[in-house]
Amino acid sequence: MTDPSLAQSQTASPTIAILVILTVKPGITREQVMAIMPDEVRQTVQLYLNGMVREWYSRSDGRGAVFLLNVKDVAEGHAIMDGLPLARQDLVDHEYIAVGPLMPLRLLMAKP
Repeated sequence: MTDPSLAQSQTASPTIAILVILTVKPGITREQVMAIMPDEVRQTVQLYLNGMVREWYSRSDGRGAVFLLNVKDVAEGHAIMDGLPLARQDLVDHEYIAVGPLMPLRLLMAKP
């Protein structure tokens, strides 16, 4: 784990998806969100059909959703999510996390 060549290969891991955590902003009511949801759902389904949304889930705390996007970087993820109705109405916040292959698995592939 302290080998510099191993560390370099770990930092160079490719982004294969962007995890987006959507949270309804404090002070926003359920009624405000539900008024926008029909358009939000239609546009999200279209993104899924276009291959941009790989998976999406409701948060168990009821405060939003989690998306796994098929995009190359966080900037592309921002562009997609910022174009959705809830974001355009400034009702939600997003957290973006680039994800890639599980790097410790490379240790299993190294020659002893």
